[in-house]
Amino acid sequence: MSETMRAVVCHGFDRPEQTIVETVPAPAMIAGGVRIEVHSSGVSFANLLVLKGKHQNRAEPPFTPGTEVAGIVVEVGDDVTRFAPGDRVVAGLQTGGFAQQVVVPARTVFALPDAIDFDSAVHFSTIYATAYASLVWRAPLQNGETLLVHGAAGASGLAAVEIGKALGAQVIATAGSEEKLATARSHGADLTINYRAGGFREQVLEATHNRGADVIFDPVGGATFDESLRCVAPDGRLIPMGFASGDIPEIPANILLVKNVTVVGLYWGYYMGWARVLPPSGVEDDVRRAFEEMFAWFGEGKLRPVTDSTFGLDDFALALERVSARKVIGKVVLRPQD
Repeated sequence: MSETMRAVVCHGFDRPEQTIVETVPAPAMIAGGVRIEVHSSGVSFANLLVLKGKHQNRAEPPFTPGTEVAGIVVEVGDDVTRFAPGDRVVAGLQTGGFAQQVVVPARTVFALPDAIDFDSAVHFSTIYATAYASLVWRAPLQNGETLLVHGAAGASGLAAVEIGKALGAQVIATAGSEEKLATARSHGADLTINYRAGGFREQVLEATHNRGADVIFDPVGGATFDESLRCVAPDGRLIPMGFASGDIPEIPANILLVKNVTVVGLYWGYYMGWARVLPPSGVEDDVRRAFEEMFAWFGEGKLRPVTDSTFGLDDFALALERVSARKVIGKVVLRPQD
């Protein structure tokens, strides 16, 4: 096992050229840790924010970005019994994923079924997991309810569409092009709306006989969130999952009051033990059961991860540019071993 590795390292937030690929020491083993040879690493909009110092989970330079990895276990800590060298796994981590190796706590590592390739696997550690926690634990979405998903062709949106259908919901999906809408339909959306053609409120109300959507999954924010408040059903739940628009909305409390609306926050990192306040005991078992159910849905064909494109580690900047261009359908993936 090599004592060094190649990794993307951010040395500052001011200029893109401050983030480069370097040969660095391999991470040291930790108590309860698992060392993974990374074969795939997910690239997301959140990575762009982190590299600009604008993400809520700000890392101080120098650091390696990346929160989603899949690969092969090459070493485990003395007190780890769940995994062994040679195991195929997927893992979530706070930072460090754009590298050839990572060392992470065993509680954030999940055994990967043989049927799931590494590129598809990186969708599960935060993307599918976030949609699952939102729609099963936090909302929760009931069989027969209507789910409205924004940004429905991105990785987060497609995950919400698929999990919504797995839970028995009627799914309405919005996106900004016919190609993206076609992808959402192919993954289960019952109705698709091109928001660039004049918004979505009226079509949602028409499709729900003026009731509105029971649950709204919104990774966009800004004006999209504002319009969502005007087509959410009474007793509805609105989940602000991200702010890809660049605008963080302010919520008018009067609308929440008159429609009995609940705005539901969800930070997946809390369940992984990354927040300042640790989750209650028993959450680790709940998380593992969630992954088991998601992997079962994959086996049943209900979850079908879409990999938009793949890049070698040296081309990480091109991968980030593709995400920044907002033309991605599914997920962009780095392959650090290439």
